[in-house]
Amino acid sequence: MSAHQQTAASPFIRACRRESVPHTPVWFMRQAGRSLPEYLKVREGIPMLESCMRPELVTEITLQPVRRHKVDAAIYYSDIVVPLKAIGLDLDIKPGVGPVVAQPIRTRADLGRLRDLEPDDVGYVTEAIGMLTGELGATPLIGFAGAPFTLASYLIEGGPSRSYERTKAMMYGDPELWADLVDRLAAITGAFLKVQIEAGASAVQLFDSWAGALAPQEYRRYVMPASAKVFDAVAGYGVPRIHFGVGTGELLGLMGEAGADVVGVDWRVPLDEAARRVGPGKALQGNLDSAVLFAPTAAVEAKAREVLASASSPQVPGHIFNLGHGVLPSTDPDALTRLVDFVHTETAV
Repeated sequence: MSAHQQTAASPFIRACRRESVPHTPVWFMRQAGRSLPEYLKVREGIPMLESCMRPELVTEITLQPVRRHKVDAAIYYSDIVVPLKAIGLDLDIKPGVGPVVAQPIRTRADLGRLRDLEPDDVGYVTEAIGMLTGELGATPLIGFAGAPFTLASYLIEGGPSRSYERTKAMMYGDPELWADLVDRLAAITGAFLKVQIEAGASAVQLFDSWAGALAPQEYRRYVMPASAKVFDAVAGYGVPRIHFGVGTGELLGLMGEAGADVVGVDWRVPLDEAARRVGPGKALQGNLDSAVLFAPTAAVEAKAREVLASASSPQVPGHIFNLGHGVLPSTDPDALTRLVDFVHTETAV
């Protein structure tokens, strides 16, 4: 059996395709890094963006949670702003703050700085994924990228925001400029995902981390066309496409409509209700509250059982167990390892 056939037969890929599985597959957003002491050790003294550009370091960090937790999929270690840095934007990731953009995008003239992404711009990604697929064997690798709305919000605000006032001011006040901005970001994002798939990624996830700031009618009009363009760009590869956002309970149906095969659900909406909102033909991913992992093991297992029970509804034909957001930095790694074992054991056929 070839490596491609092995990953296609994996529980993770089978669940993405809503096929029968020997157990519910598990992986965690932000599992590569954050809480692992071995991650902190290899990253010591190396800035975040630089660490994303070192293939051997990327390979090591991506593999760490697979070795330790026995998760059913690896996620490529990177950051959503990597493709923006690769095309020459002056930005950095500041510890404790997040991405900070030196010259925000706020006028039509600024769009000229968003050139197309070429594969050679991110040769280190191709190299790292080649190394990873050789190491992972039958364990699938998930590629990922930031969605156009979330990238646009960083570029317009100049960094993280709680209210997105500048972003929404452009969206409402200059809808043509907004449309051109997110369309350009969709092209960059689609190209970045193509590089990852062609290098060997078995699935991709689009993170629209801040889409929850939008009402459904805003999402449909101003955001969904650009997200759909990203999904359309990689549709021909046949790999599962996952779509995730935070606080997106009111948007779940639209996020599925944008083109995802799997819709990620945060911790606010039970999976059976999420399935009703998303509609048929989509697998679901989620959705244990990340903070639950700080409770005693019995409490973690009780909450995990609730997630699994909600996912056992006939409305949910495919389920990937995950957290409702990323692993929190001070999480005990052993709690994650125990959770993976619990879900595997609890759902074994």
